[in-house]
Amino acid sequence: MLFPKSRGRTCDLMIVGAGSSGAVIANRLSEDPEISVLLVEAGGSEYGNEDISIPIKAAAVENTKNDWSFYTVSQKYSHQMKQDQKSFWPRGKVLGGSSSINYLAYVRGSRYDYDNWEKEGCTGWSFKDVLPYYLKIEDIQATRFYDSDYHSRGGYLGVSEVRNTPLPEIYKQAAHEIGIEHVDLNGENQIGFSYMQSSTKNGERYNTAKAYLRPVINRSNLHISINTFVTKVLLDGKKAIGVEVIKDNRKLNLYANKEVILSAGAINSPVILMLSGIGPKNHLTELKIPVVADLPVGENLQDHYQIFLKFLINKPYSPTSDATTSLWNKIQYHVLGKGIMTSSGLEGHIFGRLTDRSKKEPLYPDYQLEFFSNAQDDGFIDNGLPLNHNESVIKLLQKRSSSMEFTMVAIQQHPKCTGYVRLQSTDPFDYPAIDPNYLCEYDDVKTLISGIRIMRKLEKTKAFKEIGATYNRLDFKGICDTEEFDSDEYWECIIRHWGMTGYHPASTCRMGSKTDTTSVVDPQLRVKGISGLRVADASVMRHLTSGNTNAPCIMIGEKTADLIRGKDNVKAFRDKIKHLKL
Repeated sequence: MLFPKSRGRTCDLMIVGAGSSGAVIANRLSEDPEISVLLVEAGGSEYGNEDISIPIKAAAVENTKNDWSFYTVSQKYSHQMKQDQKSFWPRGKVLGGSSSINYLAYVRGSRYDYDNWEKEGCTGWSFKDVLPYYLKIEDIQATRFYDSDYHSRGGYLGVSEVRNTPLPEIYKQAAHEIGIEHVDLNGENQIGFSYMQSSTKNGERYNTAKAYLRPVINRSNLHISINTFVTKVLLDGKKAIGVEVIKDNRKLNLYANKEVILSAGAINSPVILMLSGIGPKNHLTELKIPVVADLPVGENLQDHYQIFLKFLINKPYSPTSDATTSLWNKIQYHVLGKGIMTSSGLEGHIFGRLTDRSKKEPLYPDYQLEFFSNAQDDGFIDNGLPLNHNESVIKLLQKRSSSMEFTMVAIQQHPKCTGYVRLQSTDPFDYPAIDPNYLCEYDDVKTLISGIRIMRKLEKTKAFKEIGATYNRLDFKGICDTEEFDSDEYWECIIRHWGMTGYHPASTCRMGSKTDTTSVVDPQLRVKGISGLRVADASVMRHLTSGNTNAPCIMIGEKTADLIRGKDNVKAFRDKIKHLKL
């Protein structure tokens, strides 16, 4: 539904992008029946793809009509096993956005991430400020967290703890053997081992469409327009008054009386701004786009870089490709809401710090290890994640694939290297140039090697030896075979050849103080120099958070709604945590 005829094409508040932040904002702003809200989404309904709701089918949704399917420019320092050394970047193009296609990890980030944001000028974004919004979001399903000060029940988003195989207990025991304590990664301390917390409930994916839009879909003042492609923000001088869209092959102008909020994500929000004349002066001038505001839009692109290492085991603990499609498991899932299909395969995390930085601030983690319990067997390699591998590489991987293995993923958390998103033309349908500039500095490689060293320690533990967990090597003839095995040089070669995106692009419309020339929006997320226009999604992050970014995007949506309304709707949660030392 676009608008009832009586309203024409005008609303009070307009949100562009029905993803992890935008769907939340639409829900909260439409709580006031006197305010008309329009939510515009380039993709279609999540009901158009049944795989979206099934956690084990996460990879099947990528590179479909529900995915923007971006590619980066060729990478100079990484992606050496990928076609043209380009990284494939899936981004959700559907109600729920990337929360409809991600691997469901629910990780808030480190308290020190947010405290660091505030120290750098993002007033109101400290951990003490954002924790109440995380509590508001959550409907925790794990009974052991019911009495935790750091969790809550009754929010829109279901969050479950995932342990579908025997492997999480083995991961936990191995971590304990090398002195890594068991923690709640969304609790007081993120550093340590934690079971996977997942945005699922009753075995189903809880994307923001299911959690935030479907319960309020019948509100008379909430209008949702799907398959509606925004080409630019309409401006009257320095004031945003609406957006230009393409819908049903027609160009339309849609107007907002109060504000336009861009929640199109870390790629599309900067693209829309630049097409509207808001961006770097030199770049816009090259494309003959009239400059309305000279701001560093599209700069400071950050992403986590990750490397998969597989470990062979001698026990049939890993769900195989055949098992995930078996009739028994389908019956378990569709009838009982149980079984291996209720998980994406991720079952644990370790967050850790570099040893030479153990007491240095900021105190956030430097690396993350994710434990993926599903076997990356022949079926997974053929039909799993679209990784843009060269065909010859796929054949090599299949030579060493196994139905009895799990994968550990080393993820670098706070990249020194940053990149950009830039327009390639003035045609809004042309995809932008995306350059994350991965691994341009050795410090980023060093951090990943530190994570891999923890993996190697885990491999030597009694818990891992009991299941025969052994690194399934990634060096082949002509590929990292001249470096001494297990040396730093060996791992650097493996990282540069086999690594890839962590799927967490951010910071392209970064937040900062009013006088900060590196920022695009102020701490109220208002675009500098333009009235009636905000950005609210991963692009506003001052720096990448520690861990997966979906939960922070949902929090940004909750907080943005309060900033727009000028209300504190989390007082009860603020009171709940008064006694905590934050």
